[in-house]
Amino acid sequence: MRGGPGGPVKSRKRHKRSRVIVISVVGATALAVGGGALLMTDNNASAAKETPAQQAAARAGMTVKCPDVATSLSSVPQQARPAVNDELAKMDSQIADAYRRLTAQGTRADQEFLRTRVLGPLTAERRQTLDRIATEIEKAATRPSGLDSLASCTVKQDTAALAAAPDAQAQGGGGQAQDSQTQGSQAQGGGGQTAGGQAQGGPQRSDFVDIRKVRPNVKKPRVRARGSKGTFSSRCGRNQNKHFNSDNVIVAPGVSNGAHHMHDYVGNLKTDAFASNEVLASAGTTCTNGDRSTHYWPVLRLRDGTKEADAGAPGGGTEGNIGRILRPASVRISFRGNPVSKVAAMPRFLRIITGDAKSFTNGTANANASWSCTGFEDRQLKDKYPLCPKGSNVVRTFTFQSCWDGKNADSANHRTHVAFARADGSCPQGFKAIPQLVQRITYKVAPGARNIAVDSFPEQLHKPVTDHGDFINVMSSKLMKRAVNCINSGRRCG
Repeated sequence: MRGGPGGPVKSRKRHKRSRVIVISVVGATALAVGGGALLMTDNNASAAKETPAQQAAARAGMTVKCPDVATSLSSVPQQARPAVNDELAKMDSQIADAYRRLTAQGTRADQEFLRTRVLGPLTAERRQTLDRIATEIEKAATRPSGLDSLASCTVKQDTAALAAAPDAQAQGGGGQAQDSQTQGSQAQGGGGQTAGGQAQGGPQRSDFVDIRKVRPNVKKPRVRARGSKGTFSSRCGRNQNKHFNSDNVIVAPGVSNGAHHMHDYVGNLKTDAFASNEVLASAGTTCTNGDRSTHYWPVLRLRDGTKEADAGAPGGGTEGNIGRILRPASVRISFRGNPVSKVAAMPRFLRIITGDAKSFTNGTANANASWSCTGFEDRQLKDKYPLCPKGSNVVRTFTFQSCWDGKNADSANHRTHVAFARADGSCPQGFKAIPQLVQRITYKVAPGARNIAVDSFPEQLHKPVTDHGDFINVMSSKLMKRAVNCINSGRRCG
C-alpha cells in the first residue's frame, strides 16, 4: 500500500514479510528460557509502592523481545530460500500479534496472562515455524541444529522510562533497559498517555535530551596524503511527490508491507517491494543529475492528533505508526572520500542498509542512527531524540558503510558484503574503500517538542536507536566514474 499526507492509500495484494538469509546456526542468545519463561523477578511488592506516574511510565515501556532468527543463521541453500523466507515472514507477524495482545489487555495483564496468553502461544508458534525452517533447509543440505533454542521470548521493560518518572530517584528507579515481567497495572500498553505525555507504545520522556546539554562527541580521522578529500552530491529533493510505502525492497523483495512502517523515498520513482533491478534502471528520478539510485528511511511523524492518510492502513495506524508525516525541510545526499586511500567505484545495484530497525530489542551492535540539531552537529545522539532550541532544526544523519568486499552487490543478511572503516579510516582486510554515502535530513520542529516519533515495528516502541537508512546504487557507470574522479581529485562536485 501507499499513503501520505493528502495522498491516496492504495491496496495491493499483501504478502508475508520475507528475508534472504543464510545457513549454519550460531549460538542461541541468553533470552531463550524454557517454554517462554520470563527473565524477571516478581514485582508485586515493589509495584504496590510505585507512584501512578512511575506505573504509567513502566506500562508504556513494555514490549516483546525475541531472538532474531535471520541473524542467527549463517547460510541457506538457494533452493530453500523462498520457503525459509516465507517462514521468517510469519515470525515477524507472530511477534507483532503477541505485542498487540500484551498492550490490549491493559491493567489486567498479570503474570498468568503474560505466561499463558502472550509468551506461551508465541513460543509455540515460533517452535513450529523453526521446525519448518529446519525441514526446508534439510531438503537441500544438512539439517541445522539448535534452532529450537531460538523459540522462547521475553517481555522487556524499558526502565529508563520508569527512572524518568517524577520521584523515580526516591524510589530507586534504574536507567537501563532490561528483560523483565511486571504485574498488574505495570503491564499495560496501547493508546493511553504516559507520565511524560507520550502515547503509550511510543517514545517516552526519557527518550529526549536537550542538545545543549550534550558535550561535543564527533571525532574525524585525519586525512592523510594519499586520502581522498573530495565530495560528490546528488540533489534529489525532499519527497515533494509524496512517495511513501511500507515496503523494503532490500530486506523483503516482493513483500507488501515488508517493513511494517512507512518509508520516505527520494531518487528513483518506482521503488517499492516489487521493483527489480531492470525496473529501477528504467525508472525516472527526482535527482537533478539523472541519478536513478534509491534512498529511503522511516518517516518522522508529529504526534499532534492529526489523522494521516495511512491511519487505518498496514505500515501506518494499524502498526502503531500514528500522527502527521513530517516533510523534511532539507535532504542532502552526498558521497565523500576515504582518509587514507583513494576510493573505487561502487558496483551498480549495490545495496546497503545502515542501522538496525530492531535495535531496541536486538541490542545496539548494528545501530547507526545519528540525531542532532542544526548548529550543534558536533554533538550526535544514538539513542535519544534531540530537543532543539529556537531557530534550530532536528537533524537525522545516516553515515553508511564505506568498505566493500569487491565481489558482491548484496549479501544474505545485507551487511557482510560491506563494512565500516576502522577508526583511522582504513578498511578491514579483504575490503576496499568506496565513496561513503551520507544521507542528512532536517525537520522544522517546535523548540523543545517531545511529540515526534520515528516509524518502527510495533514492538520497537518508536525508539530513536531503531532509526536506519537504505540505499541502492543505480548510478550509470558514467556518473559513478565522474563521482569517483571528483572525490579522488579533492573537488566538490554535484
